[in-house]
Amino acid sequence: MSDWWAYLEERTRREVDADVLQDRRISAIRTVREALRPLGLGLHEAERVVHLRYETLGDQVQRTPPDPLDIPSLAARATALPGRVAAVEALWDGDTVHDWFVLLVAVLDSPDGEGHLATVYERRGSPAGAAAAEAGRALASHLGVPFHFASPDVPDDEAPRWRTGQRLAEGP
Repeated sequence: MSDWWAYLEERTRREVDADVLQDRRISAIRTVREALRPLGLGLHEAERVVHLRYETLGDQVQRTPPDPLDIPSLAARATALPGRVAAVEALWDGDTVHDWFVLLVAVLDSPDGEGHLATVYERRGSPAGAAAAEAGRALASHLGVPFHFASPDVPDDEAPRWRTGQRLAEGP
């Protein structure tokens, strides 16, 4: 166990464990970091403390199931959004906990914006980009709208977005 764990008050330990047991990793990291920052604890050390709690609590953790990628589930999420879906888009994102993952979003026409459909992580060796591309293409086809994924094979969180391409095509 990390030496940092010993510096946490019992109440804070219980709060961290409660978050871990509910698979609320970010909340647990935030709690550890805020409690131990005055002692010089950094983000990576806080992540390590929480990772070790996940290992310690093991099978007791109620893991959050992955977002469904089947057409009925995705279509239900898309139709529940407050606007007309103009396109389905996949884009890379990442963090220090999950590394790279893909967000599947519905680009909305009216009101202008987007709605989250699913977050796709690597699953049992299946690359996140491939799974997101397959689900995104199928959903776009089902909805009769374009699908856009600027960088399906290589994580790139600065790849051009669908709406940017549409504005360039329309001209000034």
